[in-house]
Amino acid sequence: MSTAAAIQAPIGVQGLDHVTLIVDDLERSAAFYVDLLGMQRVERPDFGFPGLWFEAGETQIHLILSDEKSGPAGLPDAPPQAPAGRVFHFAFQVADCPAAIKRLKAAGIRIRGAGIRPDGFHQTWFYDPDGHIVELFSKA
Repeated sequence: MSTAAAIQAPIGVQGLDHVTLIVDDLERSAAFYVDLLGMQRVERPDFGFPGLWFEAGETQIHLILSDEKSGPAGLPDAPPQAPAGRVFHFAFQVADCPAAIKRLKAAGIRIRGAGIRPDGFHQTWFYDPDGHIVELFSKA
């Protein structure tokens, strides 16, 4: 394939398969993603290092236990003045974001922000146990 053809022809991404997160405690994160968010734990191949996989719809979260080969867990927190939707995060659609916010608060989860998008969708951003920012959104 010529360079010109390669530039003109898109690769054809078909969807988001997974997000990989480095964590300090696999079971603590499993409780968060399965028990709180409702993802399903799925089988993970034996890569020779500790990790877990979870699934929601067709998207997966892959957790890798922090060590010298994977790096530290979490990400540096964004400055407090940075709007929640403008910092590194990943998002899941839910049926009822306002109800999810109540559930997150009842669970003692640190919420970074919440609001309504210009198109009317409700949103909230919050921290997982290792400081990764997760967004939930819904039409209602």
